[in-house]
Amino acid sequence: MRIITLNLLRDLTRWDERKHLLLDEFEHLQPDVIALQEVALPLNTAEWLAARLRGYSVHLTPKNGRMSTREALATLTRLPVREVHRIDLGAQHRVAQAILLNGPQALTLVNGHFYWSPGDSAQRAQQIRRIHTWIRRMHGHEPERGIVVCGDFNSTPESRSMQLMQEEFVSAHHAHHGAEPAYTVPTPLHISQSPLRTAALRLYNLALQRKSTPWRGTVDYIFVSHNLRVRDCRIVFDRHAPHDVTLFPSDHLGLVADLETSNFATTQTI
Repeated sequence: MRIITLNLLRDLTRWDERKHLLLDEFEHLQPDVIALQEVALPLNTAEWLAARLRGYSVHLTPKNGRMSTREALATLTRLPVREVHRIDLGAQHRVAQAILLNGPQALTLVNGHFYWSPGDSAQRAQQIRRIHTWIRRMHGHEPERGIVVCGDFNSTPESRSMQLMQEEFVSAHHAHHGAEPAYTVPTPLHISQSPLRTAALRLYNLALQRKSTPWRGTVDYIFVSHNLRVRDCRIVFDRHAPHDVTLFPSDHLGLVADLETSNFATTQTI
């Protein structure tokens, strides 16, 4: 199984330019499952991509609260879907979606966009615990089921939240390379940023690295359960347009992982 996670960037300032870069990369990679964060509504950027990629069903989970009509999570998949669940994460109206997929091995994919704040966060750690609790409640009696938890965690590798994830799951990129990516956000994509966003990014860097320069770091991950083997995991959506070095598919880099079952004697791709 090939899985991609990507924060699409809700800001539509350069969407008409970015969407073609996104489409070209997805067509090249041919993933089985695509987990998207910051899907812009009501335009529904996930539906736009799926209509042109063909062969994917689209499962949308809007954020709750006052932002519900502007942003959503979406999973696009070529595999049969058994159930779709919404997991309320609480703080900042955050939600995750869980897609139960049918295939040679039962698989659940959790796609999330977690609490944002500079530095470590008790609220984000609590959201990670909610994910763990939901998985145990749903699948505690199914040790053979593969679990993938991916998305924009808004959390750097050394944080308490990522330590909590590593207690239950394996980072696909770390498993394959022995380290997380150097960074996943921000790319050099040039968009008109509000003064508030610019100030927030500088505050983030000041809190984490004691620097006043713009921050960049790793906040996007694909985590897998121990019964899934990582054949490959790498950064994608990292190339700018040929004619414009400031035009990238998103302000986040994406991750792609190739996974297979590890509880069979013979190699069997999911």
